[in-house]
Amino acid sequence: MSKATNFVPAGTQTVIPHLVLQGAPAAIEFYKKAFGAEEVYRLAMEDGRIMHADLKFGDCHVFMADDFPNMEGCPSSHLPLSRGNVTIHMFVPDIDAAFKRAVDAGAKADMPPMDMFWGDRYGRLTDPYGHTWSLATHKEDLTPEEIGKNAAECMKQMAQACK
Repeated sequence: MSKATNFVPAGTQTVIPHLVLQGAPAAIEFYKKAFGAEEVYRLAMEDGRIMHADLKFGDCHVFMADDFPNMEGCPSSHLPLSRGNVTIHMFVPDIDAAFKRAVDAGAKADMPPMDMFWGDRYGRLTDPYGHTWSLATHKEDLTPEEIGKNAAECMKQMAQACK
């Protein structure tokens, strides 16, 4: 693990669409086949649902996850999935300041900023027009193995908290 040198992970951009849907594994394969997307990273739950995937379309990244409507802190749609759902993900230099600015401007805080197991400080908002935004400041460069280990520990803690 090494300290991040930039608020945006190397090789990504500051605004990234984040698709939330049912059947993310099949959707990933479709996007690879239909549009030549490259799968950069995938974090799957034990049941096969995708907690997070990063696909690269040309020089742009698109995040994707299965819908987790009853799991706090996980991607979830606010609209029927048949209408399509997008979370706009944006890396910012200071998430706490950016989050406060958005709330002060009228956004609804859905998940306040917190340090997450994948190395980002992360939070989620809904703008006045119903669009979901996730904001993050990249704090640590972690390997996929470190993220997987941290995710397993996080899920274990969440399961214990729900008992």
